[in-house]
Amino acid sequence: MAATKKLKICDQGHKYYKSSDCPTCPTCEKERKPESGFLSKLSSPARNALIHVGIITLQQLAAYSEKEILKLHGIGPASLPVLRSSLEEEGLYFKQ
Repeated sequence: MAATKKLKICDQGHKYYKSSDCPTCPTCEKERKPESGFLSKLSSPARNALIHVGIITLQQLAAYSEKEILKLHGIGPASLPVLRSSLEEEGLYFKQ
């Protein structure tokens, strides 16, 4: 049985359909996506997980271990290679 999609309207007035209770507006998410930097290379859930804990720079990311980052809701194993290569480009690495 397929879930019924409900029309929702975000605070900005965008209309969208969702079958879950998730309040995330797809249009607002696209508008918030950075144009450049390591956060622009990540999926929306991964990007939001890092921002939620205050990680917005590679220097801040380097203060965490891979295990700590993987524990964040929204970060999966597919995000690690992107994060690792972004750190290495700047001569940085995850905490050991």
